[in-house]
Amino acid sequence: MATSSSSSSSSIAISPRKLRSDLYSYSYKNDGNNPLVITVLASLIERTMVRNERIDAKNCGRRTLRQRDFRSKVFDCREAPDMTVQCYLERIFRYTKAGPSVYVVAYVYIDRFCEANPGFRITARNVHRLLITTMMVASKYVEDMNYRNSYFARVGGLTTKELNKLEVELLFLMGFKLHVNVSVFESYCSHLEREVSIGGGYHIERTIRCAEEIKSRQSEAQRIYNQIARILL
Repeated sequence: MATSSSSSSSSIAISPRKLRSDLYSYSYKNDGNNPLVITVLASLIERTMVRNERIDAKNCGRRTLRQRDFRSKVFDCREAPDMTVQCYLERIFRYTKAGPSVYVVAYVYIDRFCEANPGFRITARNVHRLLITTMMVASKYVEDMNYRNSYFARVGGLTTKELNKLEVELLFLMGFKLHVNVSVFESYCSHLEREVSIGGGYHIERTIRCAEEIKSRQSEAQRIYNQIARILL
């Protein structure tokens, strides 16, 4: 999978008004533009990953009280895919043409999943599987017509069997809380708009910097872990 960001959107600034207009637009099936929500959502998720990596680095080498449900580990990859969240979401859009509302509902599902499983943290090893699964489930909830699981699996770089298992685990770990009413949808749209307002207008480069910071944090955490391992041995 490629790791470069889309060049067509590399310098687009996003305002809250532009994002709101984008969130309620359904014209993407007929043109090649990426929904602006992809950039904002990618930045939100990657900042969360940076924060989680920072927490894990602080806790490296000592026992913590965090207990993780072994079932949520199904989202872990052996190695973190060499693709940013931004590029992965753009890939999903390129092959599925999911509307902006699907990304918002997927964001709701990610939030509910994390809330229902407090021991789970979004990291570079699980974010891609979590995204393709929530996007597929959100698409089924929002869209009238959908691709099969086998197609989403190919888009996400998984086997159909793997994605089927991830879908089942997601539903059970969320308690099948899939309904998103208008007020909830509006509140998450407003949250995305506030993120844009706080940032003073998003740029694609911001998510790239986040991805670089994640890799830096991972390298530092691994270095600390290796030092501790040598001491214990």
